[in-house]
Amino acid sequence: MTTALLPPSLRLELHGEVAVLRLSRPEKRNALDDATVLGLEAFFGAPPAGVKAVVLDAVGDHFSAGLDLAELTERDAFEGLTHSMMWHRAFERLERGRVPVVAVLKGAVVGGGLELAAAAHIRVAEDSAFYALPEGQRGLFVGGGASVRVPRLIGVHRMTDMMLTGRVLDADEGHAAGLSHYRAENGFEHAMDLARKIAANSPITNFAVLQALPRIAEANPAEGYLMEALMAAIASGSAEAKERMQAFLEKRAGKVGR
Repeated sequence: MTTALLPPSLRLELHGEVAVLRLSRPEKRNALDDATVLGLEAFFGAPPAGVKAVVLDAVGDHFSAGLDLAELTERDAFEGLTHSMMWHRAFERLERGRVPVVAVLKGAVVGGGLELAAAAHIRVAEDSAFYALPEGQRGLFVGGGASVRVPRLIGVHRMTDMMLTGRVLDADEGHAAGLSHYRAENGFEHAMDLARKIAANSPITNFAVLQALPRIAEANPAEGYLMEALMAAIASGSAEAKERMQAFLEKRAGKVGR
């Protein structure tokens, strides 16, 4: 993936093994149009060679205010179905892709913006972040995966409240509910620190966390235990795992703790 293949609404920076991908439509509070969503799909389907983690950031004061309302063209039911499934496909490329993604949440994380954020693996929220699902007040229903991902983060009851009443959660309320993993004054710096730590992991471990862990969580226990055992055997059998364990035993690696 090169910057030449990205739409103008996405900006790419490379910092060694960490890529920074920024939503870049600040004049529209980074509202998501089809070109941006398709650009996200293309990027996460084929991230740059050598990249081991991605920070998903945004230009300006807002992460994303959701679907660009200019995209709400007249569609029949089938066209609406295929449009929603396009968003599903794009965000799944992020969630089930090859590289862990750390999202920096600030300002509006609303509607489709929350759907995009929910697909990231780690979320860092600044004090300005606020969350909403206003589709219910607009006669709409979520279509970018929120009904699947958001309840897994905060529970069906909280999402029900947000959609029925238009409730807006501030950064503290969103964090307490489970929408963010971290709170930080400078979300980008914190996200970069996390991304560098993630990039230093064994690629096999990161693969297992991104690909096996979600499927184990969705499986019945018997299948989950078997999948876990298979993944553990593959990971521990790698040359890199053996070297890392040897370094720990020889006190060449740091211990767990603060």
